Amino acid sequence: MDRLIYTAVSGLNASLNRERVIASNMANAQTTGFKSEILQAQPTTLEGPQLEVRALSSTGVSGASMKQGEINRTGNPLDVAIEGEALLAVQASDGQEVYTRRGDLSVTATGVLQNGDGLPVLGDGGPITLPPDGTVTIADDGGVLVADPATPDEPPQRVDRLRLVSATGSTIAKDLAGTFRVVSPDGRPGGVLPVDENAQVIPGALEQSNVNASQVLVDMISAQRLFEMRTKLVETARQVDEGGVRLMRIDS
Repeated sequence: MDRLIYTAVSGLNASLNRERVIASNMANAQTTGFKSEILQAQPTTLEGPQLEVRALSSTGVSGASMKQGEINRTGNPLDVAIEGEALLAVQASDGQEVYTRRGDLSVTATGVLQNGDGLPVLGDGGPITLPPDGTVTIADDGGVLVADPATPDEPPQRVDRLRLVSATGSTIAKDLAGTFRVVSPDGRPGGVLPVDENAQVIPGALEQSNVNASQVLVDMISAQRLFEMRTKLVETARQVDEGGVRLMRIDS
């Protein structure tokens, strides 16, 4: 009975975590550049002086699906969709370099180039800062070009390049803000990814979320039914326990 209760409650916790992941994916089905989260479950055993008989389930977000989302042409010169598996480097609120596929860029009043999450976009020399009153465009190789409206006959000047990096051979993990960070061998976040010199972008386009809304709905229904089954298992364990107590009273 003890083992049954532990297993059932562990399953309920796993179901709750699964539903949280499904809810997060559903909420971000329309978020630009969002990568659907993947939940991993593995059995664990309580260790102690007695026999290790309580099998529990440990769940957690193991990463994200890096499958490319649909490319949507917007015509906005500051929108970029990243081709291949490259990532765009941005600066997190804690000052660390993090990575994203979100390419809906804009320029703040102070001239800082940022993405849709409000994070400064990094270039070759740090956060990209643009001169005021310039017309900004993005080249196929990620080059940031600025044209002076006062001299329309002169070609745009290249002021920086988007820091496009490769995660090949590195371990990255998704944080709570939806960006990716490098994970060291000991599991701690830290480090930076190398620049991908061959990375290309599609100007005037955005990569949509790779969440499959239909599949998410199916997963949600399946998760709810599984939660109900595990709830009934707890109730069954209670009934069996009460039946055993009644039998002991009869014997006495």
